[in-house]
Amino acid sequence: MDINSLRILTTVFSFIVFIGIIVWVWRHRNTSDFKDAANLPFKDD
Repeated sequence: MDINSLRILTTVFSFIVFIGIIVWVWRHRNTSDFKDAANLPFKDD
């Protein structure tokens, strides 16, 4: 395995992780959690 193969594997792995994060964010069951988190700066203590 040379350095170019390692670079290709790293790029493919990073892309898979990126797609996984996108899917996790856009799932409907997480929507209410993200809406609550988005409103945290506007809540008064």
